[in-house]
Amino acid sequence: MAPLTLALSKGRLLDETLPLLADAGIVPREDPRASRKLIVETQAPGVSLVILRASDVPTYVQYGAADFGIAGKDVLLEHGTEGLYQPIDLGIGRCRLVVATCSDYDWARSVQRGARIRVATKYVRTAREHFAAKGMHVDVIHLYGSMELAPIAGLADAIVDLVSTGNTLKANGLVAVEDIMPISARLVVNPGSLKLKRDAAKPLIDALERAAAGRAKP
Repeated sequence: MAPLTLALSKGRLLDETLPLLADAGIVPREDPRASRKLIVETQAPGVSLVILRASDVPTYVQYGAADFGIAGKDVLLEHGTEGLYQPIDLGIGRCRLVVATCSDYDWARSVQRGARIRVATKYVRTAREHFAAKGMHVDVIHLYGSMELAPIAGLADAIVDLVSTGNTLKANGLVAVEDIMPISARLVVNPGSLKLKRDAAKPLIDALERAAAGRAKP
């Protein structure tokens, strides 16, 4: 069978991805969280893993440098999904994309008055689309991290960011004022790989689908 490459995100999502892959029979020969290797072989014949920054996973799959990838919906929305097939919601990496402000900021009044609001986020595309759909005037400030600091320091009135438990917001005196959407990780597939390597690709997709379905059962 043709060799297959699966692109994975570094960080917290990787911790949830590895057990899912194991359920699908894809076990790395060494722990990618500890290894310095960027390409890791697995015990599944012909299947290797490439470990990337989350934002790079869709790009590698889109251009065929990886046949498959696992990426959060937040990353896919920012990247755009043109040229990517998304057959499965894997149900891992669950969180929410929210609008948050300092707890003493009158968000409802600002919205009602139609004030121009500064919003800090790394999800620029998604934030712009969200506020445009609401008819709100916002200036979007692109940041790469420490989002919670922006309202505290006066850089922005609000942030758009991922929230899991909400503890980080609370610790910094922020509250979520709007939910934009639920987020989870998707399997993404290069359409060319699916066509040219179907005999190898289809069993892998089926195995991941069974694994995701099995983990979703109570």
